[in-house]
Amino acid sequence: MAKFKYRMQNILDIKKKLEESAKMEFTEANAQVMREEEKLSALHGRRRAYEAEAKQLRKAQMHVHDIRINSQALSVIRGMIEEQKMELRKAEKIQEEKRLLLQEAMQERKTQEKLYENAFAEFIIEENAREGREVDELVSYKYGQKSKEESDQYEVNHG
Repeated sequence: MAKFKYRMQNILDIKKKLEESAKMEFTEANAQVMREEEKLSALHGRRRAYEAEAKQLRKAQMHVHDIRINSQALSVIRGMIEEQKMELRKAEKIQEEKRLLLQEAMQERKTQEKLYENAFAEFIIEENAREGREVDELVSYKYGQKSKEESDQYEVNHG
């Protein structure tokens, strides 16, 4: 049997490499989203701690200076939370873009693999047909040889 050589193998290989690259970029984008979510969660934890401290300060003796510092810290942490939410949204947007690129790369690779499979199936059909022709030629040759021997034998016996 002849060896199958896919004429667009280099394209298929490139599509596979592009898909791997897109997977790595998507994985990095996912990791970035997780990091941003962790930062946001930590900021929420800090805000809760400041709010709890504020309650304690209000229950205890009124130290205006401490209450003012706590209030400013709460204001700063709320601003940081809003900034972190924006960073998280940016990371999620990038993540979605990378997901779409990965999806496209996978689709292109699958298309190339389908073309490969079709070309291989066509190769198998052609190879089977070629082998069938060779068998037919061999059978015809052997039948011709046998017929010639029989006719020669007939002539020798009846001639």
